[in-house]
Amino acid sequence: MTEREEKGPPDAHGPGGANSGLVGRSIEEFVQQLRGFTDRARGLAQGAVPGRLGLPALPSPPGALSAAQLRAIAQAVRAQRQQMTAMREQLEAFDAQLEVFEKILGPLVEWSSTWARLEEAVADIVRRDPPAEG
Repeated sequence: MTEREEKGPPDAHGPGGANSGLVGRSIEEFVQQLRGFTDRARGLAQGAVPGRLGLPALPSPPGALSAAQLRAIAQAVRAQRQQMTAMREQLEAFDAQLEVFEKILGPLVEWSSTWARLEEAVADIVRRDPPAEG
């Protein structure tokens, strides 16, 4: 197995990525070899004499798969930590924006309260003084 096949593509981020394809591919190759062996054994039982009766080869050694899987897990953890750092930075920026918005809203709330008191005062004056008939 080449180092490229063992690592998987550089954008594989997790156990469900390209490394699961590596395991599936190894199992698939083993099953195909086992089928070929079974077909040759069946032909032998029916009287055909094959030139060579080969045994199926085992899939890649488990250590190679474990190393590839651990590499993929390490990459996934690194990527998640980078995402957490980016999220923290985004939250800090959003908090700064909310702080500015809050400072802008303070005077608007005060102005709105003052305007409401003025409207009440004018309404009270208008209600108290009935129009003069004349």
